[in-house]
Amino acid sequence: MGELFFCGLLGLCAGVLTSGGVTSVLMAVGLTPRFIGRVHEARHIYLLESMIIWGSVVGGVLGVFYDRLAGILWPASGVVIQICYGFFAGIFVGSLAIAIAEMLEVFPVFTRRLRLNRGLPWVLLAAALGKSVGAFVYFYFPF
Repeated sequence: MGELFFCGLLGLCAGVLTSGGVTSVLMAVGLTPRFIGRVHEARHIYLLESMIIWGSVVGGVLGVFYDRLAGILWPASGVVIQICYGFFAGIFVGSLAIAIAEMLEVFPVFTRRLRLNRGLPWVLLAAALGKSVGAFVYFYFPF
């Protein structure tokens, strides 16, 4: 019984940390202020930030317990809720893609600061190969 409680507590803490990490990335790249500026609702900033945080938490819970919840929720939910879920999941993925694309603007600043006039393609190639080898090692060798 104690082991199950500890595993549950550890899973809850990991989920909170993961949701906090996703939220902090969204905040750090300035996605939240940009969204609030687009909808012209700065007076509701706390509500919008709370909705982002709750969306991360609920998304994390659904991601962890998808197998159990899919058998209960999806057949009972109907097509409308599934369409809404797909719509908001698409918004999240699109927003994250935009945030990552904006983070790529770091490279020009990085190269100017390091005075890297030659060899930039090699630096990018090394970064891509490093990510590829890391992904291969992670998925090929079970830890």
